[in-house]
Amino acid sequence: MKSNLEVKQYHLQVKTELEDLKEVLHWFEGLIFPLIPQKVGWQCEVALVEAFTNAVRHAHQNLPKNTPIDLEVELLPNFLEMRIWDRGQSFDLQDKLRKGEQQASSMEKEGGRGLHFIDKLTDELQYLSLPNHRNCLVMRKKYYI
Repeated sequence: MKSNLEVKQYHLQVKTELEDLKEVLHWFEGLIFPLIPQKVGWQCEVALVEAFTNAVRHAHQNLPKNTPIDLEVELLPNFLEMRIWDRGQSFDLQDKLRKGEQQASSMEKEGGRGLHFIDKLTDELQYLSLPNHRNCLVMRKKYYI
């Protein structure tokens, strides 16, 4: 019972390449599926995949392929926190979510719904822009064992 109360932290750094998604998935699945309910794990995995691909396609679109993307997972007693660190241009999360809502009601644009999707899959979504030209998308999901 005591092991459920431990805080577990994990880190992975990959390049700015969609091909690295395979490594991200393998890493993430090995961490969480033995520890949290499967349904919650799948929701977190989908949110993480969307966040990673957004970092590659949008945040790092004009940066070299060797620009690192850092992924962090912190497993706490009742929730999982996932962080994606990028070095792209910062943005206003609430503004993007509002615009995503408007686009979701009209089918005129195919893309641009990723953040809205992440927001629906997680319990908390936050975006931090730090002075050292790094940004962090923080996603939290509650779970109960």
